[in-house]
Amino acid sequence: MRKQSFSANGKLLLTGEYLVLKGAVALAVPTQLGQTLIVGLSQCGSPTIQWNAFQPEGSWLSATLSPDTLEVLSTDDQSKAEKLARILKAVRQLNPEVFKPGLRFETHLEFDPQWGLGSSSTLLSNLARWAEVDPYQLLKMTIGGSGYDIACATSDTPIFYRLENDVPMVHSAAFNPPFVENLFFVYQGNKQHSSNEVARFNEKMQKVDLRSEIEKVSDISRSLPRLTTLDDFQRAVNLHEEIMSRCLDRPPVQLQYPDFEGSLKSLGAWGGDFLLGATIWPLGRVKEYFHSHGLDTVFQYQELINHNIS
Repeated sequence: MRKQSFSANGKLLLTGEYLVLKGAVALAVPTQLGQTLIVGLSQCGSPTIQWNAFQPEGSWLSATLSPDTLEVLSTDDQSKAEKLARILKAVRQLNPEVFKPGLRFETHLEFDPQWGLGSSSTLLSNLARWAEVDPYQLLKMTIGGSGYDIACATSDTPIFYRLENDVPMVHSAAFNPPFVENLFFVYQGNKQHSSNEVARFNEKMQKVDLRSEIEKVSDISRSLPRLTTLDDFQRAVNLHEEIMSRCLDRPPVQLQYPDFEGSLKSLGAWGGDFLLGATIWPLGRVKEYFHSHGLDTVFQYQELINHNIS
């Protein structure tokens, strides 16, 4: 068996957080950083399945699994290994013939798994391509979610993403703003568990009519690629924050940084992960400002997103 290699992009959801689950149009961007999966046969002739996962800091997970049951036989992190085993069992449900004795898997994550850029979605995408199964079905059977991250994993461009009767609708989005040097991503240092946040949102919004909010957020998503000035972009971002603040009954992230000159928008699950900044401040001043607030992971937009895609 020749070694096989698969790569997937990370993701950031610029608009439509939470409401994308209810049918809103969302704008999402694949990141330059992602994850690679390499599959081959063990060189030592062992019949077990070997799994070795690496992150930028080094080893992330080492596990040995039974080729028959996919149960964890040994590992250096039981919790992660059991989550992995559940994913692999779902893969086997979709393709019962795919796992053979002696398989060796190696993954290389290019970003800190705490950043929320898609350590799980990139893994699911790569496994789905290796096993030749539907990645959206695999997502439903494992971690759940809207699926925009699965769409980003194999996209070469920003995308518009919408669920229509639970069916993913994906279209390329020509989002490459002329003011790209004024956009920044700041990691808030508090990884959110999206599944928990989604469950809380769904419970809260169970009997709430969100049609107006869905329409307004969809309009904002569609409008962003057409905007040519930073001022217009900031107005759109501010409006999106106001809408979601009312939906979630949470204050906008901007209120935490009242002296920031520009607009700030929460991305993904509110309260953690990355936020998007739009400002006339240069990179040095942005980094200095957030450093003073204890946040030291700051990227210019084009550092994290492939700014050549349009």
